[in-house]
Amino acid sequence: MIKKLLATAFILACLAGCKEKAQESVWFPGALNPLTFTDIPDNDIIRVGEDYYMVSTTMFFCPGAPIMHSKDLVHWRIVSYIYDCLEDDDIYNLRDGKNAYGAGQWATSLRYNDGVYYALFVANDQKKSYLYKTTDIVNGPWERTVFDDWFFHDPSLLFDGGRLWVVWGNGDLKLIELEPDGSAVKAGAEEKVILSAPSKGWGLRAEGAHLYHIGDYYYILEIDWPKKDIRQATCWRSRNIDGPYESKVVLKGTLDGRKRDGIAQGPFVDLPDGRWYAIQFQDHGAVGRIPTLQKVTWVDGWPIMGEGGVPEQNPEAPLPFNGENYVWDSDDFSTDTLALVWQWNHKAPEDWSLTERPGWFTLKAHPADGIASARGTLTQRTVGPRCTSETFVDGSALGIGDEAGICAFQSLSARIGVERAHDGSLSIIARHREKKVFEKPLEGTSAYLKIRFVFTPVEDGDKEDTAFLSYSEDGISWTEAPFTLEMKYTLDYFTGYRAALYCFGPGGGEASFDWFRQQAY
Repeated sequence: MIKKLLATAFILACLAGCKEKAQESVWFPGALNPLTFTDIPDNDIIRVGEDYYMVSTTMFFCPGAPIMHSKDLVHWRIVSYIYDCLEDDDIYNLRDGKNAYGAGQWATSLRYNDGVYYALFVANDQKKSYLYKTTDIVNGPWERTVFDDWFFHDPSLLFDGGRLWVVWGNGDLKLIELEPDGSAVKAGAEEKVILSAPSKGWGLRAEGAHLYHIGDYYYILEIDWPKKDIRQATCWRSRNIDGPYESKVVLKGTLDGRKRDGIAQGPFVDLPDGRWYAIQFQDHGAVGRIPTLQKVTWVDGWPIMGEGGVPEQNPEAPLPFNGENYVWDSDDFSTDTLALVWQWNHKAPEDWSLTERPGWFTLKAHPADGIASARGTLTQRTVGPRCTSETFVDGSALGIGDEAGICAFQSLSARIGVERAHDGSLSIIARHREKKVFEKPLEGTSAYLKIRFVFTPVEDGDKEDTAFLSYSEDGISWTEAPFTLEMKYTLDYFTGYRAALYCFGPGGGEASFDWFRQQAY
C-alpha cells in the first residue's frame, strides 16, 4: 500500500510538471516552441467552432492515427484513435517474418464537412488507401472505405462547393474528384497532374501536400528539400484548382541551434477572430519529428509563416492557455482499460490484462526471435530534451527462456530486463539489438528498471542522442549497466524512440508491471 501511495504521489507530481512544461519550454525557458518535445509528425488540423483537432502519423503502432484535441493550439490531448488495427493479417500479427516497420498509416488528411469528420491516408504495407468517417470524432464509430486500386501518397482532401477533391503525390502532384461522401472515386473522373516540380538539385520536391480554397485562390502547402540545404515550406497558388500554379517559399529556417534540421510540412488553420497559425514539424534526431507553432501573416495573398518566413522560437500565443498536454504520461495501471498514451507495436495480443492482477499490467510471453518480432510490446513516446522511463517488474511467473523489461524501442534498440535461465534462476540482463551486453544474478524475483534518454544535453557531459540503462533491486540504490546506446533516427522504422514494456520468450510464462513512470527534465 505504501508503495502504491508513493507511486501515486510521484505520478501526480509528474502530471503537474507536464502542465507546467507545456507552458514553458524545458530547453528554452519562456519559449513556446517546441509545442511538445515528442514525435508528432505529418500532422493535419481542423477547427470546428472553438475546438481544434489534430491527427498524426503513427505508422505501425496500434491503435493508430491518434486524434488530439486542443482549445488553444498549444496544449494537445489524445482523445481517441481512428482505428484499432488496419488489418488482422500476417503483417500486423508479426507472423512469418512480416511486419509494417517504416510503413503503416502515413500522413492522414483530416477534414470536417456538414457534421461529418473525414480522414484519408495510405498504408504502405497494404499498398492501398483508407478513408474513415464519423459524426463523433471522440467516440466514433468510424466507417471505413478502402480504395484498393488507389495509392494516395500524402493526400489532402478539399470540400469545395459541394464537390470533394483529393490531391496527392510528390514531385508530381495529382488531383482527382471523389464522390461527395468520399465513398469512391467519382464515376468518370480522371486523375490530372496539376503541379510538376523539377527535381534537379533537390532531394525532395512537393511532398506532404495540404490543399485549401481561401478567398480567390487555391493553395497547396508542401515541403521541399534542396540538396545540401534544409527543408523548407513552399506554397503554390492558383485561381483554378487544376492550375496553373505559381509558388513561393513561405518558411525556411531552423530552431534550437540545429543547423541541419529545417522546419516544414504541416497545415495552417484559422482562428475564430480571423488570424491564422500553422503547425510545422522539425526533425530533431532520435526523439523524432517534433511540432512547432508558427503564426501566419498574409502578404500579397501569400501565407508567410513565422517572422517574415523565418521560424520563431517564441511566437505570440494564439489564445489564452487552456488545458494541458497528454501525449505521453506515467501510469499506475489502476484502471481496467489502457490509457490513450499507450500504443502496441503492431496488433495487440489477446492475452494481456489489467484485471487479472488488479493494479498491475500483466503480459504473456510469446516465442520471438527478438524484440522486433515480439508480439505484445506496449509503447509510448519519449520526450525531450531529456527524460527517464522507469518501471517495476515482477518476473516470478516467467518461464524458462522468457524475458521481460523495458526497451528503448527503435530499429537500433537496447533494453534492460529480467530473464529466467535454463536452470530456473533469474538474472538482470541488458541487450543491444539482441546481443547480451550485461548480466547479473537477481536475488529476488522482481526489479526496478530505468532508461535515461538524453536527446539534447545541457552542460552535463552526456552526448546527444544517448540512452543509459539502469537497475535496482530495492528502488533506492541504482546501478547503471556498463553500456551506452547511441540512438539514431532510422528510416527503416521512421519513428522517434519510444519506451516499451515487453515480455517474450519460449517458456510461455508471464510478467507483471506495477507502474510506469516517465518524467522530462
